[in-house]
Order: sequence, then structure tokens, then C-alpha cells
Amino acid sequence: MTARIMSIGTAVPPTVITQERIRDFFAAQPGIDRLTQRLIRASFDASDIRRRHTVIPELGEGGGDGMFVDPSSALRAPGTALRNAEYIRHAPELSRQAAMFALAEAGVAASEITHVVTVSCTGCFAPGPDFRLVRDLGLSPSVERYHLGFIGCAAAFPGLRAAERFCAAQPEAVVLVVCTELCSLHIRPSTSPDQIVSSSVFADGSAAAVVTARPSERAGLDLGRFATTLTSEGETDMAWTIGDDGFEMVLTAEVPRIIGREISGAVERFLDGEKPDAWAVHPGGRSILDRVESGLGLAPDALSASRAVLREYGNMSSATVLFILRDMLHDESVADGASIAGLAFGPGLTVETVLLTKRAPLRQDAPRTDQRLAVAG
Repeated sequence: MTARIMSIGTAVPPTVITQERIRDFFAAQPGIDRLTQRLIRASFDASDIRRRHTVIPELGEGGGDGMFVDPSSALRAPGTALRNAEYIRHAPELSRQAAMFALAEAGVAASEITHVVTVSCTGCFAPGPDFRLVRDLGLSPSVERYHLGFIGCAAAFPGLRAAERFCAAQPEAVVLVVCTELCSLHIRPSTSPDQIVSSSVFADGSAAAVVTARPSERAGLDLGRFATTLTSEGETDMAWTIGDDGFEMVLTAEVPRIIGREISGAVERFLDGEKPDAWAVHPGGRSILDRVESGLGLAPDALSASRAVLREYGNMSSATVLFILRDMLHDESVADGASIAGLAFGPGLTVETVLLTKRAPLRQDAPRTDQRLAVAG
């Protein structure tokens, strides 16, 4: 039987940062010269992001003194241990909220979950996010738990692939996949173009999917085939390492160009002549979406769902593509039986792909819940 995404729940922190305000905040940091200010303004203005969410309250409209910002509005430089402590404080609750929304919309009781797969590259601890979900949701203590760490923005699809494999091996399995990323915990003042680009796009959020092959009359997204492709270059252009002052992101200007060169071959091999009806492409940034669009010869509106999530939420790393798939699941313009090609990019450079099929409900589903609720930190 075919495994299906029954529902996707999402949650974001309550603090909203507008792109204009955070741009001016970074440009006004002490020691920033005029050339760097111009680079900051150009990067933020070209991002096509309107707003983002963060677990750092002092970055919001009211500002204020906190762990990351001092009373003079200068960025502090907390060490990695302090940043990771904030991850431990915020990530489990955000994960719980997204998972609760997904379970409620799928009509699945916590006691029915057989497997938990958690995904994150922005923090680490043990017992980890998988353990906390079992405890916080009241799942069975015998639930199988798996954690995928440091796969980056592409990690949602390996998480779904693992869920699909579990369902193939155990047809009665009900798998909870949760991607939670708190990228903003690793911001820092910098004159590095890589760091400036990272500061202009990354954000915080969580998304959870319920996956099962059990028969259902509800709507969903059938999981088809998956593929992984390593590009011939780019190993040093997208990287994620742990430093003394947080996790250090390398995201060079070569990344969009490499994707533009490699995407056509990778996708053509994967699709093998099939023409999907819709596209769910991870919006690593506006330039990446532009390169995918041009490299695949797509229509100007083909990536509208990806651009809309980027504009309202920024790049939440692994969680982002699930936000896009959630919108497509509830978008009536994506018809029953429509094929959806999913693309995501991670360190390596790695291209993760999946082919999904949308299924309409056989009966009227329960009322949709508002799953874009911001949760308290």
C-alpha cells in the first residue's frame, strides 16, 4: 500500500521581525563600514522576504536588552553553550505544538503513533527531540525513535523517506515526522558576505507530518519515489560547522549558480520524462528559486507556493518545504490526482527529490484548524 502524508501541522515563535527593521538593525551595528552597510542593505532588500519569526524577543519591534542584544542595540556574542541552551528551552515546545496540530487534523490519537522521526541542524541535546516528543505528547514508551541531524535544509525529504520505508515494512505503522529549526540562535555581527546572506534569510519554525499506509478517507499527499543526488561541486559552498560562538553557516554566492547548472540533469534523471503538475521547491533564497525556475524552464508562477512561504516566513531550513506542502494540501487549485515534484538542497551540495500525488477526501474532512499559531517562548 502507498504511504500518505495525512496532515501537516506548523508552528512559529511569537516574535515577528520585519525585513526592513532587521536590515537597519544589522546595518547600524558598531564597526560596520559603509561598504558592508551597502552589502547588508542589498542582501536584505533582494531577499523577497517580508517578515520572519524568531525565538529571540529582543529582535522584535520593541527591541530591548537580552542575551543577544545589549541596551545600546548592539549584538552580543553569546557562546555556543548559551545558544544551545536556548535551543533546548524553545525547540521542544515548538515541536510539540506542530505535532499536536498535525495529529488533530489527521484525526490520529497520540496512542496510535508507532514511530517518531525528528529532524534538526540548529541544536543538539540528549535525551533529544525524539525523546521529548514521546514524553510531551504522551506517546507509548515503546515508540521507535529516530533523529536526523545536520542534513540541513534538505532534511525533510529524508525524514519522509524514512517514514515511507517504515510504512512499507509495517503496513499498520503511523509515523510522526517533525522538523524544527531555530536558525536565528546563530546570528552574529559580521562583515563576511556569507554571514550577511545567512542573516538576511534564515528564520525559526517547526513543521510536523503524520504519515501512514493505513486506509483513509481523508485528503493527503501520497508519497511516491525519492532520490538523492550529489552535485559535482559545492562541498565547501554550503556548510554548517560548530564554532565557539554558535553554529557557523557557509552559504556562498556560488550556491545558486551551482544549482542552476546541476538542477536540470538531476531533475530530468529523476522524473524520467514525467511532467509534474506542481512544484514544491525549498526556498533557500530568492536567487535559488530564480535559478531553479530558469534551469528547469518553468512558468513564472510555477514556484508561487515556494515564493509565498519565503516571503512570509523566510528560510526555516528543513521545516520550510513542509510549510509549502501544507499549503498545497489545502489549496483547491491543486487538483485531486495532481503530481507534485519536491526539491530541496543541503550541504554537499545535495539535491533531495520526491514525487507526491495529491488525494482529495472521499468524505468531508473535519474542519481545518489554524495551524499557523505562534506559540509562546
